[in-house]
Amino acid sequence: MWNLIWLRFWVVVLVMWDRFPLLAEHEQARRWLQFTANIGRADNTIDAYGRAVEDHLRFCALVGADPLTIRADVVAAWIGDMLERPNPRAAKVVHLDSGAGLANATIQQRVVAVRSFYDYLVEDGLRERNPVRRGQSGRRGRRPKQGLVRRVEQAPWIPNETGWQAVLDAAGALSLRNRLMVALAYDGALRREELVRLDVGGFEPAYRLIHLRAVTTKSKRSREVAYGDATSQLFATYLSERRALFGRIDGPLLRSVSRRNYGAGLGLSSWSKIVEGLAEQAGVPCMSTHTFRHLRLTDLARAGWTIDQIALYAGHRDLSTTMRYIHLSGRELAAKLHRCAGASCPHTSPPRSARCSR
Repeated sequence: MWNLIWLRFWVVVLVMWDRFPLLAEHEQARRWLQFTANIGRADNTIDAYGRAVEDHLRFCALVGADPLTIRADVVAAWIGDMLERPNPRAAKVVHLDSGAGLANATIQQRVVAVRSFYDYLVEDGLRERNPVRRGQSGRRGRRPKQGLVRRVEQAPWIPNETGWQAVLDAAGALSLRNRLMVALAYDGALRREELVRLDVGGFEPAYRLIHLRAVTTKSKRSREVAYGDATSQLFATYLSERRALFGRIDGPLLRSVSRRNYGAGLGLSSWSKIVEGLAEQAGVPCMSTHTFRHLRLTDLARAGWTIDQIALYAGHRDLSTTMRYIHLSGRELAAKLHRCAGASCPHTSPPRSARCSR
């Protein structure tokens, strides 16, 4: 009787175990990932964490180590392996320093996931301590402590005026739906997931506002973003086309026109492919789905928005995250410097007091 009641209220979030065969066979790792899924972590997080621990378990099996007993030296050897192994995407990556070894951000993500796995084992009483050392900040007089992997902060790429104009010219040849996606991605500084999951009911055309539901955002915070006149016209025209194609007006805004998924909501990969083709056509291979977000937030900073206002618009919890999105070009920084120095151009002679005396 009690078993039936227990099963009735036992809700388990489905996990794609076939993606992580080693993890699925490891009892504690499987329980940890199921626990992580059950507490409401995003699907992308579950997938990334699963792949991270799968990689770690594969390395442990290779060196004959048991995750229940390994020490920090095995974790360090695993990190060293990730730093040295061939990068499977090296042929597609444009940065000169990414030909060998996994990207710093990827290694950081995997270390965080594996640390979470070992935290679970410690809490479950299966280990005495976590072998993955944590970094510590230097706040409140504490001495900073470096984590196992040094974080490399690289400013995300954004196009200059010439590159952006090339993107806009290439976007003019896209379908109406895809042009609207480009416009919304920029105007709203939308993440990929937020863009493809837009709902018609979230638009307020009278004020040119979009209400983003908390469930669709990375930070799980609802927020409002705006769009301009040109985007408003694209939106109205697309709604008419959409009604003619699918005979409905509510539900997901962006719908597929392919034979296989006709009328279904657009997927994440579809937007990625659109941007990949747009980047190739415009001759800007560095562009990604996140470029529109970076550029929009940078333009807001150029327009005089405060860091708090930009963070609110972007949906960031931490202002340090917002700072990484804001890029002022070298030309703008030089202009600020010359204005502070009271010079109108970089070739102006320095003040008399700054000249070398002979």
